[in-house]
Amino acid sequence: MDLVNNMKTALVTGANKGIGFAIARGLAEIGFRVAVGARDDARREEAVARLRSAGAEAFGVALDVTSDAGAAAAAAAIEREAGRLDVLVNNAGIGGRTDNGAQDPTTLDLDVLRTVLDTNVLGVVRVTNALLPLLRRAEAPRVVNVSSNMGSLTLQTGPIMAAYAPSKTMLNSITAQYARRLADTNVIVNACCPGYVATDFTGFAAPRTPEQGAAIAVHLATLPDDGPRGGFFDDNGPVPW
Repeated sequence: MDLVNNMKTALVTGANKGIGFAIARGLAEIGFRVAVGARDDARREEAVARLRSAGAEAFGVALDVTSDAGAAAAAAAIEREAGRLDVLVNNAGIGGRTDNGAQDPTTLDLDVLRTVLDTNVLGVVRVTNALLPLLRRAEAPRVVNVSSNMGSLTLQTGPIMAAYAPSKTMLNSITAQYARRLADTNVIVNACCPGYVATDFTGFAAPRTPEQGAAIAVHLATLPDDGPRGGFFDDNGPVPW
């Protein structure tokens, strides 16, 4: 039990599948105890069971990032289980509907925009602020926000998605604001782009594996104390945005 108590703890949101699960597994493989954050009870427990069967220390945390109460409850659960939080990976995100011009800027469905922002931006703020008191208890706390180069104003990659892409632009900006606010603390905050990864989000028609996509998040989650702050990175280094 003492061994478990001494392990660093990482919470990964949206960790029941895809890149989130791969991030959780990657952190577990380097010695983290992993909290699997997910809305769906059955999928969350299945993910925990898969991690444990591979030898990981893992537990599930019920978490709907669109709920203030849910974020607070998740923080309380982690406090009970671990007492502090060493790493927060804000991975949960949605693409939003694209049918009938829903993400064409000239016919943008504002309900789709609100829904995407509520998860991809407001959800990150909800969860981060709920967990900050526990992160501040850690020796080397790290926050990693999973973004996308589709949000880059410089690169403008991918299809036109006028809800999803701007949500990632705003996430990058929020990341920079957190880094500025926390500049004189030991909490290091960055954003990452996992690349074009084969998940249900991409219809599994992409060249990169979830494990390849997860690598940059794991790297940023384990930065040294003098590591970069407020940046946006992929496997090749800083991403212009």
